[in-house]
Amino acid sequence: MSKTTMRAVGYRKSLPISDEESLVDLELPVPEPGPHDLLVKVEAVAVNPVDYKIRQNGDPGGEPRVLGWDAAGTVVAVGERVEKFKAGDDVYYAGALNRAGANSEYHTVDERIVALKPASLSFTEAAALPLTSLTAWEGLFERMGLENGGLNQDGALLITAAAGGVGSITAQLARALTSLTVIGTASRPETVEFAGRMGVQHIVDHRKPLVPQLAEVAPNGLTHVFSTTNTDRNLGDYAEALRPFGQIVAIDDFDSLPIGVLKAKSISYHWEFMFTRSMFQTPDQERQHHILTQVARLVDAGILTTTATRDLGPVNAANIREAHRILESGTAIGKITLTGF
Repeated sequence: MSKTTMRAVGYRKSLPISDEESLVDLELPVPEPGPHDLLVKVEAVAVNPVDYKIRQNGDPGGEPRVLGWDAAGTVVAVGERVEKFKAGDDVYYAGALNRAGANSEYHTVDERIVALKPASLSFTEAAALPLTSLTAWEGLFERMGLENGGLNQDGALLITAAAGGVGSITAQLARALTSLTVIGTASRPETVEFAGRMGVQHIVDHRKPLVPQLAEVAPNGLTHVFSTTNTDRNLGDYAEALRPFGQIVAIDDFDSLPIGVLKAKSISYHWEFMFTRSMFQTPDQERQHHILTQVARLVDAGILTTTATRDLGPVNAANIREAHRILESGTAIGKITLTGF
């Protein structure tokens, strides 16, 4: 490949998103793929809360840091040990938190956490799926141990912020691959409508007391909770609404958690962090390749749909700042994407 530099977006200082220097346009060297890496020409990216949380929580020190952990694009070169892909393949992936992000024209990523993108989706539609699909799949089928395809499971699953990025794909997977009753929290007419389209069967309003609403839609109690936000604030309600031996999986951040309220019912609590495998180079990293491959098959079969809802245009600092602003406001529905450079 003859090109030696590329456009990218990153940050040098942790600044409020209202500051034009909070995210800046950069010109960086095109990275060289390592032995297991693909070099991908990035066609589209999606923005997640992890992007703004990293930007807010400290300066990168030294060189600017590129964010972005959801991408779709075309493989242009491969490392010497790559076995699964070749130049010309269209792929999608979430990447690794301890490597440079994908808000750049070219990006290197370990092949073991990449899959061929769904053929039926555009790059933009595909870029919305990897991080949230991995989070939802691992949370449901690995952390909580639900049976994938188990259509004789009795129970009820609560998903908080069901119209959000993780919530909306969790709802789809739970409806398609389990027989649980799927309940979601939402409060605005537009989020209620979107959550319903994503597979949520019953909506409860998170602005009102949860326990009485849950008693109406799940009179026998919840069996599972997928908590995407406000876990520390809602834990007492979860403990009250869950049946004995129920399970909670959480993905959000907080300082402390009063888990003693879970003891009487022997409720299990699980963390889900989809970057764990890549961050710690676990022997089963390739599992994420297989999960994304299965998600792509489900999409192409018409069983799952993209959760992309809003594309802000090309990848540049101004547009990514706007994406961060929307996510920080807590009003995003589905996934925000950016397409091209």
